[in-house]
Amino acid sequence: MKKYFIFLIIGLLPIITFSQVDQMDKQTNEGGGFIPDSLKSLIPITKQSLLRDVDVIFNSRMAYNSNFMDGSHTLSEFNVNQLRFEVKGKIYDKVYFRFRNRYTREPIPGNLDNISRSVDLAFLRIDLSKSTKFSFGKLCADWGGFEFDFNPIDILTYNDIIENADNFLVGAGISHDFADGKNSISFQVLNSRTKTYEEQYGNSAPPNITPSEYPLALVANWRGSFFDGKFETTYSYSFFNEAQGAHMNYIALGNKFKVKNFVLYYDFQYDDEGLDRLGIVSSIISSKYQYAAQNALYVENWVRAEYLVTPKINLLLTVMNSNHSWKDNPDPNGSSKLSTSYGLIPTIQYMPFKDFNIKFYVAYTARRYEYTTYAENAFGVKDYTTGLLGFGFIAPLLVL
Repeated sequence: MKKYFIFLIIGLLPIITFSQVDQMDKQTNEGGGFIPDSLKSLIPITKQSLLRDVDVIFNSRMAYNSNFMDGSHTLSEFNVNQLRFEVKGKIYDKVYFRFRNRYTREPIPGNLDNISRSVDLAFLRIDLSKSTKFSFGKLCADWGGFEFDFNPIDILTYNDIIENADNFLVGAGISHDFADGKNSISFQVLNSRTKTYEEQYGNSAPPNITPSEYPLALVANWRGSFFDGKFETTYSYSFFNEAQGAHMNYIALGNKFKVKNFVLYYDFQYDDEGLDRLGIVSSIISSKYQYAAQNALYVENWVRAEYLVTPKINLLLTVMNSNHSWKDNPDPNGSSKLSTSYGLIPTIQYMPFKDFNIKFYVAYTARRYEYTTYAENAFGVKDYTTGLLGFGFIAPLLVL
């Protein structure tokens, strides 16, 4: 349906143009011709003004990728890494709508929120005042950290928490910008997941855990700007009611430092899960324990540096690590720390056009997964590495 909507708009543009010219000609008698009424726009002129406040975007990242496992080449192929169709804009005075659909994810509806997981965003925003805004629908969880703040097409590989989390959830939120123009806060009440407890965990659900009747999440975020914008923050705390007696506490602290052509980002994330929602710890212990791990802990660091060498060349380096622990390990001789993952992503971007946001890039994503000696002996896991060499382009293609 969405593509037909775009084709319809594109097909109607000439008709809309002729119709507007016809109206001007009739008013001024300077057109020198006549256009039949049958060619007038199918969209009433009174409604055409809405198009001025609506953007239609194809968020795209496409590349030729070469994949490696433990240093050996496995596959090279052209790949549509990201393609997210987006429509957003003002639809009435102080009323805005935003919709974004991901074509690189299967459109499977969640049986809790009744909307396809391929839909990132589908919400209505009402501006209660110039500074206060209310949103309702499928929202982006307002987690802190700049890794999650970026447009997804600009992140070649996410660190473990965001890569495995449910980032888009149905609920409501309110945000407020302070008068100083440097600080803002937001609060959200969301579903804690897209699926029911039974579908989320299936046979891995621990028998001693009872699903909650209120699977909700509370998210609070503070954004700040200091020293004339040279230092920015986005900090958040989230509480997820996953099940009775099993909650998730998530802290994300994002920091941004900017000086002339250099930008440095640093995120710290702390995710304490009463029931292993991400599933990384559970996958490690699965050879010995059939149920999802309880009291899993994930601690991450993410650093991204950008240096604009010239207006057309940008150098980037992303460094990240994630630590995975099982605090509830029943083995009296065992260790809570199970594994650590590392990531290194050097990137070169070339931006040939001054007024058109398209970036051609070459990047190599190196990942290493290391397990503790205890995890190797107890669960039979072993270290491995992956690599991804990509040549492609990144562009939010604004078509309307």
